[in-house]
Amino acid sequence: MRTDYISWDVYFMGIALLSGKRSKDPGTQVGACIVNGEKRIVGIGYNGLPYGCDDGDFPWERSGEFLDTKYPYVVHAELNAILNSTEKLAGCSVYVSLFPCNECAKAIIQAGIKEVVYMSDKYNGEKENVASKHMFDCAGVVYRQMEQVEVEITCP
Repeated sequence: MRTDYISWDVYFMGIALLSGKRSKDPGTQVGACIVNGEKRIVGIGYNGLPYGCDDGDFPWERSGEFLDTKYPYVVHAELNAILNSTEKLAGCSVYVSLFPCNECAKAIIQAGIKEVVYMSDKYNGEKENVASKHMFDCAGVVYRQMEQVEVEITCP
């Protein structure tokens, strides 16, 4: 029997990271993978534009006038995963490559997700991040950071 297989956490975070590779955002590729209590994937998503909006018709800039940036247009990975879900999400876990913003935290809580597993917390201490953690704490949503994982995928 093999003993060098990856853990469930590494597997699901790997799916989230792979999903993020679909993002057209040149600066930040975030992916999310929602898993139910039976270790079944029930939703995946990445940061991108809403259906019907052509990626080439919208800005991807991080700074400038609000309407000339990506921020009013991009749907975050967590919300896409929630909207793409195949079942009720109460009690599920979400694996996400970047700690959720305050807007995604609200959606996560409202969906009934009870655990957030994340890799990067690069905005730690910023007001949106503080708001997310405060809401998670009040709503009883557990969050934990995973160590960086390096998994090589090869085909025989």
